[in-house]
Amino acid sequence: MSHIIFNSVCVDFPIYNTTARSLKNQLMQAATGGLMGSNERGLVVVRALQNISLEVREGDRIGILGHNGAGKSTLLRVISSVYEPTGGSSVVKGSVSSLIDLNLGMDSEATGIENIYVRGALLGFSRRWLASKIDDIVSFAGLGDFIRMPLRTYSTGMQMRLAFSIATLQPPEILVMDEWLSVGDPDFARKAEDRLLEFIKKRQSWFYLDSRI
Repeated sequence: MSHIIFNSVCVDFPIYNTTARSLKNQLMQAATGGLMGSNERGLVVVRALQNISLEVREGDRIGILGHNGAGKSTLLRVISSVYEPTGGSSVVKGSVSSLIDLNLGMDSEATGIENIYVRGALLGFSRRWLASKIDDIVSFAGLGDFIRMPLRTYSTGMQMRLAFSIATLQPPEILVMDEWLSVGDPDFARKAEDRLLEFIKKRQSWFYLDSRI
C-alpha cells in the first residue's frame, strides 16, 4: 500500500559567504517567510520546513495552502525525493510522478517528440511503449505540428501541456503537482482535471498532492 509518513521533518538551506544576521537578513526573513538562524557550525541557514508531521494514505487527495514562502513547494520536493530532510524522518512508499520542475528532463534544442522519449525514460516508460503513445500525447497536449519543432519555440503553456500529457500517460500511485492547473489556458485545465478525475474513478488507491495558494 502506498503511503507518505513524515515525522517532525525539517529542511534547512545553508547560506554561504555571509556572516551576521544583518538588517538585510531580517528583511529577507520577513519577505520569504523562512526562519533564519545559525547551525552548529555557525553557518547562516534558512529553515524552509519545521517539524512537519503528516500521514497520507491511499485514496487521499490533498491540497496544500499557504502564503508565498510558506514551504509548500519545499514539502512537495521532499515527497518527490528532490530534497532530503535535514531533521526528522520521511517515508514515501509507492511510485511517484512529479510535476514540479517544468524543465526536468527537457532539452530546449530537442523536438517535442525527442523530449517525449527523454522525459518518458525518466518516468520509467520504455521507448517502444512510448512510440505507441505518441499520437495520444500529441492529441491530448494539442500541439499539432509543433511536436516536431524544438522545445525553445514553445510557450510556457505548451511546454506544460506536453509535460503533463507525458507524466499522466499512466496513473502513478502518487502524483505531486505544484500549482500546475493554474498555468495555461482554461480549456486544457479542464481536460487535465477530467483526466485526474478519471484516474480517481479507475484507481481508488491512487492519490495526489497539489500546492495551491
